[in-house]
Amino acid sequence: MKPKVGLWIDKREAVVITLVGNKEETKQIIMSDVEKQSRRLGDSPLKGSYDHLHVPADNRKLKVFAEHIKKYYNEVIECIKDAEEILIFGPGDAKHELKRQLENNKLGGHIVGIETVDKMTENQIKEKVRQHFLK
Repeated sequence: MKPKVGLWIDKREAVVITLVGNKEETKQIIMSDVEKQSRRLGDSPLKGSYDHLHVPADNRKLKVFAEHIKKYYNEVIECIKDAEEILIFGPGDAKHELKRQLENNKLGGHIVGIETVDKMTENQIKEKVRQHFLK
C-alpha cells in the first residue's frame, strides 16, 4: 500500500506527515538554510551608511536564494516522491512553488489539494492530515 502524505510548508521548514493504511504515521521535519534577508556588517544604520561592498548585489543574492530554495524543495520531493496522494498546505507561496517542482518531476498528478493555512503546531498538522485522508 502506497503512503498518503500531508505536507505543511513555508520557505524555512516543511513538516511531512506520512500515513500508510489507517494507523501508521511518521513525521519528518525538513529545514531549509534560506535566510530571508542578507545580514549587513556594521553596528547600526543610525551611525552612518553601510559600505556597499558588505552587502552582495541583488542579482547575486537572488541567485543564491534560488539555489537554496531549489535544493530545499528537492529534499522535500525526495521525502514524498513515493506517495500515492499528496496534500500541500501552508501560509505563503512555497506551496505553489513546490507544486511546480513536483509537476516538473512528473509527480503533479499525485497532488490532491493545496490549501492556504497559517502557522500550525505539529499536532494541528497531524490532525489536519488525518482528517483529510481518513474521512
